[in-house]
Amino acid sequence: MAEQVNALELLNDLDGSGSDKEFYAINELRMLGNELPKLLLDKYRTARKWQVRSSCVYHSIRYARSSNEAVELGVIALADKSYAVRYRACMLLAYSLDMNVLSSLKQLENITSHEETLLDIRAAIDAIENQNSDYFVDRAHSGNMKLRVN
Repeated sequence: MAEQVNALELLNDLDGSGSDKEFYAINELRMLGNELPKLLLDKYRTARKWQVRSSCVYHSIRYARSSNEAVELGVIALADKSYAVRYRACMLLAYSLDMNVLSSLKQLENITSHEETLLDIRAAIDAIENQNSDYFVDRAHSGNMKLRVN
């Protein structure tokens, strides 16, 4: 129980500021392993500030290949009202290389009018279809850019 309370307190420090406090909190939370994406998904669902939602998505990226909750968070965040959050969602899904999310990405591709989001969606689709997450950042397929996940 005390561990759960501590995790919830640490989650409250994920504010998207990049502060030392946030850095410490995520390092402690990573000790939870594959339990962390579920906590981040729950936090995302209740967060009012875009910075907090962006932080939840960002810190889930590393789990995108091993956690259904991380991928679910990415799919949900595609519809976020904040461009920064949608960008991170596309990055997460590109990193996941999960073919099952292509339908969600293509559906959004057909209805979005935000140009940058459209480019990010197409880059995520390209990365997944080619099974190369680097294509999210290396949109010209030059081989000179890598998607690094911390």
